[in-house]
Amino acid sequence: MKILLIDTCGAIGSLALADTARSTAIASASLPGRSAAERLVPTIRSLAADSGIILGELDAVAVVHGPGSFTGVRVGLSATKGLCHALNLPLVAISRLAVLAGQGVPHLSPFVGDEWVIRALLDAGRGEFYSGLYADGVCLRETILTRDHLLVELRTEPRQTLLVCEPVVAQSLAALTTQFVVEPTAADALPLALARIQQHAFDDPTTIDANYLRRSDAEIFAKPISAAIP
Repeated sequence: MKILLIDTCGAIGSLALADTARSTAIASASLPGRSAAERLVPTIRSLAADSGIILGELDAVAVVHGPGSFTGVRVGLSATKGLCHALNLPLVAISRLAVLAGQGVPHLSPFVGDEWVIRALLDAGRGEFYSGLYADGVCLRETILTRDHLLVELRTEPRQTLLVCEPVVAQSLAALTTQFVVEPTAADALPLALARIQQHAFDDPTTIDANYLRRSDAEIFAKPISAAIP
């Protein structure tokens, strides 16, 4: 199975080509954020040529569609839609929080019964966080939280691992126990992409949108809360 994976959500974007029939399944390339729009398609072509893979032979395209940089997310998603339409390929859109959560699975603690519970956190700017809560690989919810709201949730649901990949998030939550991992790349989305493809759980290139998490009006206009955790 041949899959192209695209992630332009962060400061440095990345691409990966996977051929599960090969012993070496991944070929990858990086894309500095400011040049992603100009270099994305040429880099895809170069990566395919170097890997000996014809784009028309791909089985699917997977894109990490946010949350993250507004411009970066749009660049990756637009390119993916264009490729899928042009080559008549199925599309799989994957949450960046889900990819991050997957990086902590082998080392998770604590465990809840036979399940693992993890909260993946990304910087949303202005003192807020993109938060994804997962139990045994299943997404319970993704949302955007202020630090105070996050601390309140941790107080009510204390048995979870906090997984971060950005120094600014780790610094903001220095008073808490967090697990710091390297920021995931497009290649790290492969297990999630394969699972979705095997389930035939594809997204519609015409209607799929960026995964921009937004607070509800009730949250925006609610009175500030005071968290009891430092």
